[in-house]
Amino acid sequence: MAFLDVLAARKDPAGLSGEVLIDGAPQPPNFKCLSGYVVQDDVVMGTLTVRENLCFSAALRLPKSICQLEKDEKVERLIQELGLSKVADSRVGTQLIRGVSGGERKRTSIGMELIFDPPVLFLDEPTTGLDASTANSVLMLLKRMVNSGRTIILSIHQPRYSIYQLDEEQLSSSLKGIEDRLVEEYKNSTSYKQTKSELERIVQGQEYSTRPKSRTITYSTSSCHQFNWVLRRTFRNLMLNPQTSFAQMGVMILLALVVGAIFFGVKKNSSGIQNRMGALFFITTNQCFSSISSAELFITERKLFVHEYISGYYRVSVYFLSKILSDVLTLRTIPAIIFSCVVYWMIGLKSTAEAFFIFLFSIVLVSYTATSMTLAISADQTVVAIANIVINMIFVFMMIFSGLLVNLPSVADWLNWLKYLSIPHYGLVAVEINEFIGLTLCDMRNTSGLEIQVCSTGKDFLSEQGIDYSTWGLWQNHLALGIMTLIFLIIAYLKLRFIKKFT
Repeated sequence: MAFLDVLAARKDPAGLSGEVLIDGAPQPPNFKCLSGYVVQDDVVMGTLTVRENLCFSAALRLPKSICQLEKDEKVERLIQELGLSKVADSRVGTQLIRGVSGGERKRTSIGMELIFDPPVLFLDEPTTGLDASTANSVLMLLKRMVNSGRTIILSIHQPRYSIYQLDEEQLSSSLKGIEDRLVEEYKNSTSYKQTKSELERIVQGQEYSTRPKSRTITYSTSSCHQFNWVLRRTFRNLMLNPQTSFAQMGVMILLALVVGAIFFGVKKNSSGIQNRMGALFFITTNQCFSSISSAELFITERKLFVHEYISGYYRVSVYFLSKILSDVLTLRTIPAIIFSCVVYWMIGLKSTAEAFFIFLFSIVLVSYTATSMTLAISADQTVVAIANIVINMIFVFMMIFSGLLVNLPSVADWLNWLKYLSIPHYGLVAVEINEFIGLTLCDMRNTSGLEIQVCSTGKDFLSEQGIDYSTWGLWQNHLALGIMTLIFLIIAYLKLRFIKKFT
């Protein structure tokens, strides 16, 4: 509801005029952090339990001057008050995890906002998605809170008549619609006349600026404290979501075994050149396309992030670093290491520790760069499918200029520069230099009835490809990937920092 968002200071102030007064005084700039706001679509972490969600809110919205024991006691009292004792240790639930009922989920959302005792609690259509009985129980809960002294402002959409009966007086029977009767009753009430005269007294002689009102966000805790809690929640959510953790690792291991079996035991002859190039090309491009799964990193939790950020839970930088670290460590680093360990030795690439670790470092860095580019593109998107289409198209063009599908020295100068924008190009060149330096490739050829052994070196092959195989020629690829990663992460952060956070 737009009007509710205006009252709660969650509406974009651009284009708005007038004042929202609280007891006759203007709203403070950080009002949205001082008041509670329960959004229409419940935004709670479904993989966590009811108690864990409430503890997270308490940890970040209550000042550090309150000890942990007091916070825990406050959470327990709130669980009792909201009638959530029986499901306190049950997960809220996701599409894959069966959780609590709709009414219990709504009460959990309310509890997340009540944890810091806000002077005003706003609720945007709290009965949405609930059946008649559950909706009635939620409204009864809110009425009990009002009777205990809490100030609650809510919008409600098409409620049944029994909910309207929770007004202070029974509505007079009339042939008009319920909405019309409510308006008529209110206009004839003493409360309306008193409110109108009070408003006229307050606004009399006031001059209001049409300039957008300032909006600031204040925090109850430090950045380090926020980072600790958000990172813990992010890792826990990841571990409790098998679709994004164990499943991905399982697929990566299976793919590594298949690739290792196809290119098993490459030989040191001309066929070995083709097989090595094919294997190295597939491995580097696979890291790029595997990173597309990170496109949903900031999209699936967009509503949760926006709500928690503007409510003062944590800073954007805290959320960004937590998500990056959790995704990079669990879904990029570990799978890339497992994949590399399997395919490297099955294929039979250069069997030295130095060569293996350079290969591993190159593959992990390609994964980081591709992931950061994916995040830079998807950070401000709202639909995963659109982001996936764009990312796939970019990776296809990058793959063309990687160095296998076309001989890069033969490409026209006005197109050749595109290789410098190709992530798989840098990765492929790095692993090619690492593999072919010091390699001798020999074939037996029949010349005039004689079997003659013809040998060439890996350096000869690299020279034909126009690759600088010096020490700098190797490490410049890693430097380029590192710079690209940094640039893409900065873009992703700025997009997240400046996405639309108001309705």
